[in-house]
Amino acid sequence: MHQAMSVQAPASVVMVRPHHFRVNAQTAADNAYQADHPADAKAAYDEITRAAEVLRAQGVRVHLFEDEGRETPDSVFPNNWFSTHAGGHVAIYPMKPENRRLERRADVIEMLKRDYRVQDIIDYSGLEADGLYLEGTGAMVLDHIDRVAYAVESHRTSPIALERFCTHFNYEPMAFAAADADGVPVYHTNVLMCIGTGFALIGASMITDPARRAEVMQRLELSGRVVVDLSEDQIAGFAGNAIELQGGKGRILALSETAFSSLSEAQKEAIEETARLVPLDIPTIEMAGGSVRCTIAGVHLSPRPGMG
Repeated sequence: MHQAMSVQAPASVVMVRPHHFRVNAQTAADNAYQADHPADAKAAYDEITRAAEVLRAQGVRVHLFEDEGRETPDSVFPNNWFSTHAGGHVAIYPMKPENRRLERRADVIEMLKRDYRVQDIIDYSGLEADGLYLEGTGAMVLDHIDRVAYAVESHRTSPIALERFCTHFNYEPMAFAAADADGVPVYHTNVLMCIGTGFALIGASMITDPARRAEVMQRLELSGRVVVDLSEDQIAGFAGNAIELQGGKGRILALSETAFSSLSEAQKEAIEETARLVPLDIPTIEMAGGSVRCTIAGVHLSPRPGMG
């Protein structure tokens, strides 16, 4: 299908291949999706290698960085420390776990400035000293088309930092509380939500206030998207943790094999109206409580001439 380019779906991404992957003890307190047994570092390395190859075969430009450090167990999830925005804007974020602050890398920012048009970089990381956190596109699921920042209220999403980001980047904040069936608060918004160009995935039942839930659903429906409601079991299977990308032959939805398996045929069909499903096999990485969306930082910047 021929599609116009969408500001929602980046054609380039940043990924980080971990050499010493392990489950992060500093994030276990509020990430209910995290396993508590040791992870296989070699398997995680291989999973990212294969995922990057699959995306490249789909026509996505992948900037693959290496992490050889031993102090950054979650470096495979770069979407939390920076984001990029049309018009040449980059944001750097304040992170709650201390060892995740070490993930911020000058070489990633230098590559963006070299290969893409970057006008300004807004660095919020100084807010960490005040105990204010906003963990990037984990904390916020951004509707780049309608300019809405959906955000689950949590220790990783300060209302003050959210307001600052939305003011700088011209988004409307839409914050809400969410929890699983056991009443455990959801720690990151991209666990239960994914916004594509023509669809939105959401675990609506996890939004705790019925009135707020109705407002969020209405806002998504008003955007003209097909809204695919995910069950809590599907959210636990990482079905909400997906990202729409621009491939060589149209838009794709990158998601994990676990997530793909959890979707019903009707849900798959609804998504495939506008984006082909591309499952990536990353079971080891999912032990750390994040899935495909977390491993991909989208590049919403214009390539410099000759760099596209």
